[in-house]
Amino acid sequence: MSDRITVVLATRNAKKLPEMRAILGEAGLDADVVGLADYPDAPEVPETEATFAGNALLKARAIAAHTGLPAVADDSGLRVDALNGMPGVLSARWSGRFGTQSGDEDEANIDLVLDQLADTPEERRGAEFVATAALVVPRGAVPKAQEEIEEVVEGVLRGRLIRERRGENGFGYDPIFVPEGETRTTAEMSAGEKNAISHRGIAFRRMAEVLAGLL
Repeated sequence: MSDRITVVLATRNAKKLPEMRAILGEAGLDADVVGLADYPDAPEVPETEATFAGNALLKARAIAAHTGLPAVADDSGLRVDALNGMPGVLSARWSGRFGTQSGDEDEANIDLVLDQLADTPEERRGAEFVATAALVVPRGAVPKAQEEIEEVVEGVLRGRLIRERRGENGFGYDPIFVPEGETRTTAEMSAGEKNAISHRGIAFRRMAEVLAGLL
């Protein structure tokens, strides 16, 4: 029996698929990674939980149930020390109605965070990108899954927030986030450089270790 498996990455963001494929390949896993574009009738899963782990599990459970295949989902965001860990799970919609009306949620979110930190001194501008990845394996989907399996892993990238945007790459809060040990923002890094240290890359590499244990 072949050990090759198919893993569904619970996203419609095609940019995440090559990253996951590369990471699983580096780990020596014989796996096909597909996204929700291959399952157009897959359910939309609202992110209603209060934690990254809760949201990731919601999505992974729904997609595993729909496809009958191992499903990986992630949720990620920015935690700012001076904002008591916010925006957190609200990172993508931090600017609320203003972001929706302006037509560019990323820009509106950055504007709001910069405004909220306007009087915050440099030594208190610490922040971290956090990604949580959840795996749900339906019973019988792989030989070792005698019962449904659920695993959750986390990746964290510490850094600080600067006062003005720098860089054209990346997305979200990348233009104002400088990782520890760096002078560049993550928006000034190449995709390869960013993926090598990113919170999602860390989480996906840990998930690759979990998947390897199932084969």
